[in-house]
Amino acid sequence: MEYSDSKYKQFSLMDDLFGDIHQNQGKTFSLPDAEIILHRNFFREDESDQIFDDLYKNIAWEQEDTILYGRKIALPRLTAWYGDKGIAYTYSKIKMIPQPWITILENIKSQVEKGCNTKFNSVLLNLYRNGSDSISWHSDDEKELGENPTIASLSFGDTRSFMLKHKSQKDLKLNIQLTHGSLLIMGGKTQHYWQHQIPKTRTLSKPRINLTFRKILK
Repeated sequence: MEYSDSKYKQFSLMDDLFGDIHQNQGKTFSLPDAEIILHRNFFREDESDQIFDDLYKNIAWEQEDTILYGRKIALPRLTAWYGDKGIAYTYSKIKMIPQPWITILENIKSQVEKGCNTKFNSVLLNLYRNGSDSISWHSDDEKELGENPTIASLSFGDTRSFMLKHKSQKDLKLNIQLTHGSLLIMGGKTQHYWQHQIPKTRTLSKPRINLTFRKILK
């Protein structure tokens, strides 16, 4: 069984840039072993344009290396880690030491926390420079995220496919088109039972920035 994300009501959740959000529950996907909500237009297009430009220019982007089958390889994307002091995070054998919060990220975090009714202390940013940049199948299930973490994923820039698959029920798949200014929230048992990826594509050439807000347990 495969779910597609084709026709959704458009939501405008912002009055002004970093203003108060409206009360709107977004689109909830009816999936087993998962809690997934999509706010299609969490930020308006003009707000999203401004945020993208600010992040693209001012984030301390780096290309990290990881070890795969005993070989050191460069990740096919640029990354950055920002958070509260001392909030380190390790994934794909990479230990991320946080950069201190900057104003644009603090303002975005405040709005995301209102939208999720959840407090976050860190954010992982990914810059997909073109369609050749990607992230492979994985779950955000590191111990420091806790048992049932809430992951809030914001997208700016070109639309990319966000693919999910159930770990044991192989016929359960979901393909969501993450658009400019959208917010995807994954909670509950999602990370226990589902994996996700951003696959490579030949059809895109423009960059995309993704922010995944998390709460790291100390």
